[in-house]
Amino acid sequence: MLKVSGQDQIGLTAAMSQILAESSVTILDIGQSVIHDQVSLGMLVQLPESEDSAHMLKELLFQAHERDLQVKFTPVSDQAYQEWVNQQGKDRFVLTILARRINAVHLNHVSQAVSEQNLNIQNISRLTGRVALDNDVDSDKACIELTLQGHPKSLEQLRARFLQISSELDVDVAFQVDSVYRRNRRLVCFDMDSTLIEAEVIDLLAEAAGVGDEVSRITEEAMQGKLDFQQSFRRRMALLKGLDESVLSEIAEQLPITEGAERLIRNLKAYGYKTAILSGGFTYFGRYLQKKLGIDFVYANELDIVDGKVTGEVTGDIVDGAMKARLLKRLAEQEGIQLEQTIAVGDGANDLPMLSEAGLGIAFRAKPIVKESARHSISTLGLDGVLYFLGFRDQEMHA
Repeated sequence: MLKVSGQDQIGLTAAMSQILAESSVTILDIGQSVIHDQVSLGMLVQLPESEDSAHMLKELLFQAHERDLQVKFTPVSDQAYQEWVNQQGKDRFVLTILARRINAVHLNHVSQAVSEQNLNIQNISRLTGRVALDNDVDSDKACIELTLQGHPKSLEQLRARFLQISSELDVDVAFQVDSVYRRNRRLVCFDMDSTLIEAEVIDLLAEAAGVGDEVSRITEEAMQGKLDFQQSFRRRMALLKGLDESVLSEIAEQLPITEGAERLIRNLKAYGYKTAILSGGFTYFGRYLQKKLGIDFVYANELDIVDGKVTGEVTGDIVDGAMKARLLKRLAEQEGIQLEQTIAVGDGANDLPMLSEAGLGIAFRAKPIVKESARHSISTLGLDGVLYFLGFRDQEMHA
C-alpha cells in the first residue's frame, strides 16, 4: 500500500505513476481525495516477483521529497488482500445528509448509527458547492454523500434511527440501496399543492369565496390522514359553489413557487428526465404551472364551471391517493421504464400510495404521519434537494 499526502499539485499522479510504470507495477486499487488543497492519494499495488523494489521505493521517496510530500509504504499480506477481495460481495448503500449547514453533531450521530449496524463507510464526498462564511444560513445548502458497504442488522431499525436523528437535529438523512436504478431514474412525479407551490389552492379559492376557515380546517384534517380524501374533497368543493370564474386567473398568477422548484425542473429537463404533476388539486392551476415550469404531464381534477360560476363539483373521477399511484404506473408503462426508475414527491397522506409505488418516494416538508411512512424525506432544504438524492453535484447543475 502506497500513501501520499500533502499540498495538492498538478502532475503528482503522473510523476508517481511514471516511477511505478518503470517497474511494471500492477495497480489493484486506487483512490484520491482533495480537501482544502490537501491531497491524499492511495494505491494498492502488486510488485513483479522478478523486480527489485528497493530502487523503485527509493525513487518514490525522492520524488515525494522534491515535492514536499509525505509518503508511506505498508506491506499487505496475501491473506489480507484475499479478505479484501472477498468483501466485494457485500451490499452497497448510499447515504445522503442534507441541511442548511452540516455540523459535527450531524455527522457523529449518523456515523454512529451506521457503525451500530455493522456498516462500513467506504467514501465520503461533498455534493454542494463551497460556502462563504458570511453567507446567510437560511439560504445555504449543504449535502454530503456517504458510500456504505456491509449487511445491516436491521434496515427497519436503521431507518427508524435516521428518522429520529432528522427530527431531533433538523437534518435530512436518506438511505438508498446503491443499485443501477438509482443512477438511472427517468420520471419524476410531483404533488402540486404544498409541494410545487407553497399553498393549498383550494384554501385560496375558499378565502375568495368567504369560507376560508371552514375549508382550511377540512384540508388540514385530510392532509393528516384523519379524513378520507374523497369525502373531504367533496365537502370542500361544495363550499365553493357560486365562486366567480375570474378569481382563478388572479390566484394562478400569484401562486408562490416552492423554493428550489424551478432549479429542480430546469436540471431534470436538461438531463432528459420526464416530469409530471399528479394532484388532488385542479387542472387549471396544474396547466398554469406546466407552462411556467415546463412540466411534461398534468393530471388533476377538472373544475365544473357553468355560466362563469363554480358549481361545487368536478368533472370526471376525483384524483385521490389511489388514482395517483395508478397514474404513476401508467406513465411508467407509457414511457417504457421500470417503476424502480420513477420518483414521486409529495407532502400529504393522499401522496403515500404513489410514494410507496415509486422507486424513490420523497416526503417533502410533510406532516409527521407522512414522514414516518415514507422511505425518504426532505424538510430542511428546497425542492432542489431531490437532485442530491440522485447524486448530482452543484458543479454539474444549471443555476
